[in-house]
Amino acid sequence: MTSRLLIPPTYLPHSRRRALATGGAVLSAAAVALLGGREALAAKASGGAAEADVRILNTALGAELEAVAAYQVGAESGLLGKPALAVALQFQGHHKEHASALEATVRKLGGKPVAAKAKYAFPVEKLKSETDVLRFAAGLEKGAVSAYLGAVPLFAERELAKVAASILGDEAMHWAVLRQVLGEDPVPSAFVS
Repeated sequence: MTSRLLIPPTYLPHSRRRALATGGAVLSAAAVALLGGREALAAKASGGAAEADVRILNTALGAELEAVAAYQVGAESGLLGKPALAVALQFQGHHKEHASALEATVRKLGGKPVAAKAKYAFPVEKLKSETDVLRFAAGLEKGAVSAYLGAVPLFAERELAKVAASILGDEAMHWAVLRQVLGEDPVPSAFVS
């Protein structure tokens, strides 16, 4: 069964330049502010608070690396049609950008970034159709939304909370697009939980 792509595929994959010129600028501006000149960040946060922030960032980094690997599994499955594959690769690119920003921030705070696992336990035996792959991806994105929602208020450094909230927004958009592609209500409720 081929999924219905309700959003024209030409609107989904777009260049980084176009993303920076439009809504993508919010995350980019926050990431640049955080990574490109916040030497005072580590000094401002107390030792214990900075260590806690590094732990939260590493947890998020681990999840982003897992998402990159999951989208690779989906892309290589041969089950995705051209429009769905384009969206999957775009979302994988977003996760790579998130991972890169998180890794750099962990280093800036004096921590050691977690590495990608050699192997993840994905349910590949259950992925038999495009719909299966898209449901799997949607489940991961929903989990990412919940994880960032829980992490945002835990950061001692408020700039980190802002960047995490921006990533949360991107994950929520991924989840909504995937739900729409699956023919489900893209925004099933007024609140994300």
